Amino acid sequence: RFKRAPWHVKIAYLDYFYRNTIVAENDYKVWMCIICGYVYDEEKGCPEEGLAPGTRWEDVPEFWVCPDCSVGKEDFEMIEL
Repeated sequence: RFKRAPWHVKIAYLDYFYRNTIVAENDYKVWMCIICGYVYDEEKGCPEEGLAPGTRWEDVPEFWVCPDCSVGKEDFEMIEL
């Protein structure tokens, strides 16, 4: 006969599944220019620069430059808020 998994195993699995699928899909990151401190938030985008809200950093064109100091993407670092 097949035994059912204990409740704590089910909870652990659901927690793992939730964190690694649902949350990860909506987990926007924030990037900061290390030269001037300009902050690019993926969730907000930068509409004045042609980047719609929800635009991921990897989808920002390589030729894009910081609106404040004109450096390239290579001078941005991901930050934790």
